[in-house]
Amino acid sequence: MRKTRTAVAVALIGAAALTAAACSDDAETSTTAGPTSTTAAPTTAPPIGEAMTTDTIVDVAVSNPDFSTLVSAVRAAGLAETLNGEGPFTVFAPTNDAFAKIPAATLQSLLEPANQATLTKILTYHVVAAQVMAADVAPGEVVTVEGQPFTIEVDGTDVYIVDGKGGRAQVVSTDVEASNGVIHVIDAVLIPADVTV
Repeated sequence: MRKTRTAVAVALIGAAALTAAACSDDAETSTTAGPTSTTAAPTTAPPIGEAMTTDTIVDVAVSNPDFSTLVSAVRAAGLAETLNGEGPFTVFAPTNDAFAKIPAATLQSLLEPANQATLTKILTYHVVAAQVMAADVAPGEVVTVEGQPFTIEVDGTDVYIVDGKGGRAQVVSTDVEASNGVIHVIDAVLIPADVTV
């Protein structure tokens, strides 16, 4: 059961199913022995962008003004088509407030065409190539579509993601369903270990 929970945690990674084409089946998940019960995830907060089942992850994000910065970033990185793809994806989606924690000049620079590769790394670091619902989340390392892992931590009913730089994002809303996956809303932007912002 622990292996299943770890696989689920892996799926909870990515935050913009941004590079399904870049996904490879060679991503490894780690397993460790432990109890067979599922760790509780945060209760579902009022949905930030509840979607009809025919809406893709991109459609859900576009329809919600709290994701306007994420949508701009996905478009600037050229990932909208990928995230409209078949999936399934789990996207850990930063809100506008999460992006506002990045200095404005840095964010603006990331959105420029010259920095598309860096922006793509950051966005694909928020995406897991599977559909993982909140009830299936478990503590442990998860490999993202970007290829680098982040760590899921659970503290009571609170779920956090620790990125490659040691930054923490809290999952603030869960299970926003789309036709090609699910979105979990986070309060900070995740940064891979090898990216400087």
